[in-house]
Amino acid sequence: MTQKDLLLEEIRERYAAAAVAATEGLACGCGDSSCCGEAQAGCCGERAVFGPGLYEATDREGLPGAALLASLGCGNPTAVAELREGETVLDLGSGGGIDAILSAKRVGPRGKVYGLDMTEEMLALARENKRQADVHNVEFLTGYIEHIPLPTATVDVVISNCVINQSSDKAKVFAEMFRVLRPGGRVGVSDVVSSNDLSPHERAERGSFVGCIAGALSFHEYEQGLRRAGFDGIEVTPTHEVADGIFGAIVKAHKRERGSS
Repeated sequence: MTQKDLLLEEIRERYAAAAVAATEGLACGCGDSSCCGEAQAGCCGERAVFGPGLYEATDREGLPGAALLASLGCGNPTAVAELREGETVLDLGSGGGIDAILSAKRVGPRGKVYGLDMTEEMLALARENKRQADVHNVEFLTGYIEHIPLPTATVDVVISNCVINQSSDKAKVFAEMFRVLRPGGRVGVSDVVSSNDLSPHERAERGSFVGCIAGALSFHEYEQGLRRAGFDGIEVTPTHEVADGIFGAIVKAHKRERGSS
């Protein structure tokens, strides 16, 4: 196996374990490197840097418990993306389905949400959470964020929660996001981003790839990657520190309308 394959398998195993734990009613404990990032004492509650504590209480109401327990993200992309009635949404790395379910409620019955994940255990959990939440406008797909199994120009909004940083080919992810968005579509992502002065080696010293740290792009690299993919209106804004020089961030961008300059 290549280094890339080994990394992918490590990520898959981590999320499979988190899905099984959530199914059994077990939350990932604060600071547990298997599911809440590494050495993060504040991954729950008011000091949250990862997990369900980053969602408002009103968002958490009515969600299946397992969807909350399986939440491993670094923000709330459904709020970031400012979803509107009737829109089509794609959630990259949808995990236990928390963001897809919240998106489904925001876009309403005229809207549509796709959740994409590579881990069968997470997909099974997400589909069960969908059933319990009684939402009917969500479809969970098996696949990779570098190869999105949707036609070109079919979604209005791409969201993601602390997943893109774990890809070993982020340029491909950005290109795929741009491809599936309709003209005028937008990105609303929560992700982990490094300060511009940290080298890749220094990022790796602060945490592993699977722990959402070593693979983080810098603010400049993130903006540059989105711009190269064709995006405009790019904003990468830090929200909270998750390690020394490593931040949870809100990422926004849009795909230009046809004919606009």
